[in-house]
Amino acid sequence: MQIQFCGGAQTVTGSQFLLSVNGKKILIECGLFQGRREESYEKNQSFLYNPAEIDSVILSHAHIDHSGNLPNLVKSGFRGSIYATPATIDLCKIMLKDSAFLQEKDLEWVNKIKRRGHQPEIQPLYRIQDVDATMELFVGIDYDRAFTIGSGIEVMFRDAGHILGSAGIHLEITEGGKTYKIGFTGDIGRPGMPLIHDPNVLRELDILIMESTYGNRLHESSDNIEEELAKAVCETASAGGKIIIPSFAVGRTQHLVYVLHKLFDQNRIPDMPIFVDSPLACKATEVFRNFPGYLDRETNRVFLTDNEDPFGFQRLSYVHDVEESKKLNSMTFPHVIISGSGMAEGGRILHHLRNNVHNPKNLVLFVGYAAKETLARKIIDGQRVVKIFGEEHTVRCKTKSWMHSVHMLTDETCLIMSGLTLQPGSNIYFLFMVNQISRCR
Repeated sequence: MQIQFCGGAQTVTGSQFLLSVNGKKILIECGLFQGRREESYEKNQSFLYNPAEIDSVILSHAHIDHSGNLPNLVKSGFRGSIYATPATIDLCKIMLKDSAFLQEKDLEWVNKIKRRGHQPEIQPLYRIQDVDATMELFVGIDYDRAFTIGSGIEVMFRDAGHILGSAGIHLEITEGGKTYKIGFTGDIGRPGMPLIHDPNVLRELDILIMESTYGNRLHESSDNIEEELAKAVCETASAGGKIIIPSFAVGRTQHLVYVLHKLFDQNRIPDMPIFVDSPLACKATEVFRNFPGYLDRETNRVFLTDNEDPFGFQRLSYVHDVEESKKLNSMTFPHVIISGSGMAEGGRILHHLRNNVHNPKNLVLFVGYAAKETLARKIIDGQRVVKIFGEEHTVRCKTKSWMHSVHMLTDETCLIMSGLTLQPGSNIYFLFMVNQISRCR
């Protein structure tokens, strides 16, 4: 048995693991590396293996850093099956198409500049037709149902509690007369959060492979988040300001809408308009609506028992059209805008930030991870002058972030079980085993 770490280590994007066992090559995750354009393009274009030799892919969830390079894998020769939960498949359908669209749009102006300099143009990693070909390879498997993908290789998805359809991957592998139980966590959700089930922890494992994106951070409790959100909305509205929330389209936005709906019903926030200004978030919310069985007990108790839509209420509007989005900039009365992207590196949020960071009455609220060098991180870190669309803007608005840093984990460590051969590829990754402990490079 061999495990090769092909991405996602020492960085928060581009998750890929290659498991070679019993004559099969199984790819777990096929994420898109996200960073500086040239570096990202090179990493995403160059696989550390031959895609045509991969027998199957197992996907934990739909976020682009775990699924986003699948169409390129197919374009490069992969023809096997892609196993995922039904909700993950539905989310991938919209997210991968959105990724293809954004790549083509992003390269339009890049290639315009290259043509002026008589330089060769850059082609997108994949196009819409590659996404369509990829979707035909998906096989939907629900939680807690064992399935076989090769001799001595049995797989089961466990609810990871991260986003809709997210799964921890439990493999039971028999090789050379020995049976190993291996867990790939994907991204693990937080217990006690509304909307999504608590994680169904992978248990009784010989090997556990997991990520550590938030390994040095301490999250607020969900009760504190509700109270702080209510307080932030009330204080900003009382001052006559706007609340601008950069948010990831899948998972984070639906969570925010759920909490705002609850606060509105409980009269804990004022009667003010709330806008979700993200076409992808609008489509993703429809997928959430289609899987009520994936939502947790609190959601059922608070909303679904009365057939109430947890993602829609009186003061909430979903903004699809570009012209509708532009009209939000002329509104001077208090309101809330939730818009993508969460790291403020693209999308409609840039327009809202450009038009609102200068006003000390306004609040920009960050509710998720922001990588180094992103616009979100610069504002969170207190940078007073930032560039938006190439122009400098002075940040005079109030800012708030719900991520608090503490030193919990300081370095990658591998816990290795005797008898397993590791090929770390280009990176270090978190690998937890029973018994022996050592560093792995």
